[in-house]
Amino acid sequence: MKDYKFYTDFAVEQACSLLTIDSPTSYTFAAEEHMLKLFQEMGYAPVHTVKGGVLVDLGGKNADDGLLLEAHCDTLGCMVAEIKGNGRLRLTALGGLPPVMVNTETCRVITKFNGSYEGTFQLCNASAHVNPNLRTTVPAYDNCEVVLDELAFSADAVKALGIDVGDVVCFNPRTTVTEKGYIKSRFLDDKLSVGILIALAKWMKDEGITPERRIWLHFTVYEEVGHGGAGSVPAGVTEAISVDMGCVGDGLQCTEREVSICAKDSGGPYSYPVMQKLIAAAKAKGAKYAVDIYPSYGSDVESTLKAGWDIRHGLIGPGVYASHGYERSHKDGVENTLKVLVGYLEQ
Repeated sequence: MKDYKFYTDFAVEQACSLLTIDSPTSYTFAAEEHMLKLFQEMGYAPVHTVKGGVLVDLGGKNADDGLLLEAHCDTLGCMVAEIKGNGRLRLTALGGLPPVMVNTETCRVITKFNGSYEGTFQLCNASAHVNPNLRTTVPAYDNCEVVLDELAFSADAVKALGIDVGDVVCFNPRTTVTEKGYIKSRFLDDKLSVGILIALAKWMKDEGITPERRIWLHFTVYEEVGHGGAGSVPAGVTEAISVDMGCVGDGLQCTEREVSICAKDSGGPYSYPVMQKLIAAAKAKGAKYAVDIYPSYGSDVESTLKAGWDIRHGLIGPGVYASHGYERSHKDGVENTLKVLVGYLEQ
């Protein structure tokens, strides 16, 4: 890749575009259509899987030693669990969304048949001048609620709007890219890495790259609940790599400016030969990287293995701080991830 800055900027632009589309697990239809149209316009022939994912064949010479790169379009979110007597909504999480991370955030309730409604997720009795325990209350789904921006103050009035149990709740991502290259938003996990794979595909198309091995992309839609990569592995694939977020936090080496190569997470160690090849690719391309062990993490490729596919597996991604909250990464981390992927394809 000659111009990493161009493709890095393109990756960030694509991620920001995707971040404007609500796509919590189970409500990913608009994101799926966005991805299908995007790859069609790039000159590829994406396939829509029955489950909802998007599978893209990038080409390559050896179809019997294929590489599958996985990233997920689904994000965290919530679902209406109860319409309370006062017209407020109790929620249940879609994926591992800590309520403390979205306390006081604006949200949209997407009804099944009657449009959407705005609201705010707050602690119950959220006025500091009224509730003396507010400052010491830890947000939880049983002591928080959605306050709708509607004149609806009873369960019957809310139901009359078309809101019901099982409706999806989407939170404001608040996406921004700073002058110094920091990327801040909810749901960088994993839309930032989706943008990276889009940029990789554009580079291959722009340069007419035909790699030695067949390369596939799979954009999954159920990663946040643990079965995104469980199916749709093309014939001939021998390795699969999740391109997700790299963890940044106490006890880890990675920062937002590096690409993280995961050695082990809560599902166990990743393939040692794949990890060695990822490190070799980073060194060959001069990418700044860190090898880390993630204490509380699971990936698409682990669900691929658990589904019984006979493959080697790996995990990389740009460093992301404050995961499952208001997340932060950096363009340098994006560029370094692209370098590793390009180096891996050239091995």
